[in-house]
Amino acid sequence: DTPCIACGQCASFCPTSAISGVSHIDRIYRAIQEGKVLVAQTAPSVRVALGEEVGMPSGAITTGGMVASLRMLGFQYVVDTNFGADLTIMEEGTELLSRLQKSWDGQAVTLPMFTSCCPGWVNFVEQEAPDFMGNLSTCKSPMQMVSAMVKTYFAKMNKINPADIFHVAVMPCTAKKQEIAREIQRKTDGTFDADACITTRELGTMIRKHNIDFAHIK
Repeated sequence: DTPCIACGQCASFCPTSAISGVSHIDRIYRAIQEGKVLVAQTAPSVRVALGEEVGMPSGAITTGGMVASLRMLGFQYVVDTNFGADLTIMEEGTELLSRLQKSWDGQAVTLPMFTSCCPGWVNFVEQEAPDFMGNLSTCKSPMQMVSAMVKTYFAKMNKINPADIFHVAVMPCTAKKQEIAREIQRKTDGTFDADACITTRELGTMIRKHNIDFAHIK
């Protein structure tokens, strides 16, 4: 009921720690119990931020250990959100060129074009600056592009029923939890492309809970 943009800064700076992010860890455990095929996607920043959560120096690059840990936690597949960033570059670039071409041809078009990658930013524009809605790119974020690919192309490539896939995004920002549940992301069959979203902290919590020796993991 408030103009919240889901950025999570209130949880970071609440002086009494009275506010915290909503955990999706239980969703993952339920999916394991249900025999789902677990697929994780990891944002680029997670591999660098995860180190201090698992006893390594701050800023350490933990890509291999992160993927191995996710496999040990029950994920059959781990994919990289960087692929979604590549898709976004192509899609947003194509959209921008299309808008510019229309402008050069004398057609009415909204410029400049703003990125739509950050859900907190999209929420802010929707609530506080609706006049700029037309400036937002129509592209999904890299996370949601990968999520859509996992439930379509990836599923077909690996001969998996999309209904059997439980897709988890590992992200640096709590706003991504809100993004996966936006009504605009709901598919025609009523489901969503991403089933859960955990933060770097939540992944660190799971690694510690299961006593994974991250420093010596292969």
